[in-house]
Amino acid sequence: MSLLVQDAAGVSLQEQVCRQIRGQILQGNLGVGQRLPASRALAAELGVARVTVEAAYARLEAEGYVSRKVGAGTFVAIDVLARFPVRASGGTAIAGPSQRGLSMQRTTLKAEGNAGLRACIPDMRAFPHEIWNGLQARILRQDSHNALMEYGDPQGCLPLRQAIAAYLAQSRGVRCHAGQVMILASSQQALQLLALTLLDAGDTAWVEDPGYHGARAALQAAGAVLQPVPLDEEGLAWDATCPSPRMIYVTPSHQYPLGMRMSLARRMALLTLARQHKAWIIEDDYDGEYQYDHKPLPALQGLDDTGCVLYVGTFSKVLFPGLRLAYVVAPESLMPALTSARRACDGHSSYLQQAVTADFIRQGHFGAHLRRMRLLYRSRRDCLLDALAPLADELQLVGFESGLQCAGLLPPGHEARLTPAVRQAGTQLRDLRSAHLGPQRVEGWMLGFAGLNHEEIKFETGRLIRTVQRELAKA
Repeated sequence: MSLLVQDAAGVSLQEQVCRQIRGQILQGNLGVGQRLPASRALAAELGVARVTVEAAYARLEAEGYVSRKVGAGTFVAIDVLARFPVRASGGTAIAGPSQRGLSMQRTTLKAEGNAGLRACIPDMRAFPHEIWNGLQARILRQDSHNALMEYGDPQGCLPLRQAIAAYLAQSRGVRCHAGQVMILASSQQALQLLALTLLDAGDTAWVEDPGYHGARAALQAAGAVLQPVPLDEEGLAWDATCPSPRMIYVTPSHQYPLGMRMSLARRMALLTLARQHKAWIIEDDYDGEYQYDHKPLPALQGLDDTGCVLYVGTFSKVLFPGLRLAYVVAPESLMPALTSARRACDGHSSYLQQAVTADFIRQGHFGAHLRRMRLLYRSRRDCLLDALAPLADELQLVGFESGLQCAGLLPPGHEARLTPAVRQAGTQLRDLRSAHLGPQRVEGWMLGFAGLNHEEIKFETGRLIRTVQRELAKA
């Protein structure tokens, strides 16, 4: 038996001895019944204290790898090769992901950094940290019975559900009460929970194309068959060739990624279609609070008189992403099933953060913060539009009337040609190719502005302009 221990390895000497003996047993180098060196002899060989080897042997005995007999010695206690025979090919087969897992791997985009013109990113520097920290400290002081540290209601903290219901009724035209609201960790979790609860494998789900990749991943994970539906200037543009849906996913307030608003006529037509097919509609209102050039249309859910619309919102865009709080508004009759699914998933979100968010809303800080952010983000939107004016002939900006980002449309063939050069130059942005499920209909990029101040916007757009102009000059 050959062992090597080092004082500067960052791991205790006892742990090194344990790991190496355990490893040799698991690899089959030490067979069952084989006697290990006496602790005194092994300690002398390794140059360590005998107590170190004794402690290692005692630990391996407790784990079941060796047995010790007084006066006889220490022996290997398990026959690894008999229990886990190695195939002739030299290794044991390891199962890979399921077909569903492979599908999710193909659908889900890789995480990006926080730099550049990233879409859907708020500015955490403008958040009222002192107010938030003060609320949190007060709540912790008042929690004398440690209620916030216990397991909570899977549906969410009642005060927060009440605050959300009141806010949505006033600002978004959503018709609901606290019993219809469920608190979740993210809008993505809301999509997954709704898909798993309401869809069976093989059900058809309509998705906007181009559209939100996260929705596609959640629906596919539930076994749905995705039907890409094209868009026009009024939003989702289906026709008679689309198969009957069981679920329809839309972003009507600010379509992701092209930014158009679904017209009132199209909303009413969609509700009629859902009633005819007995289909669910998921309304993802991911950044509907930010409207700059027009008054917001009422939420699709507020126009629904049959209970087929499931409204999803998030605090990641209006407060900060690390809060990990979102919500879904659903018919009260669905809550038992959704609550059971949530309990099986992760139980509930942090009750402390829910309590702080509830007070933040009820005391008026949320409304004040939104008003400040609308003004701030509008000025940054204007800065982006002005800064990109030199590319007006190559880059058509759309969807900038609301939200945290807009889309820049490119002529055919330009996206694939320019994107690698733009990214190599250091500008982080998302291309529209990744937003398509079917054949690519539009080319371009998503351009975020909310998370950057004016100087940062000018720097990023300046680098983008120089790169695009340099690449086009090569033609």
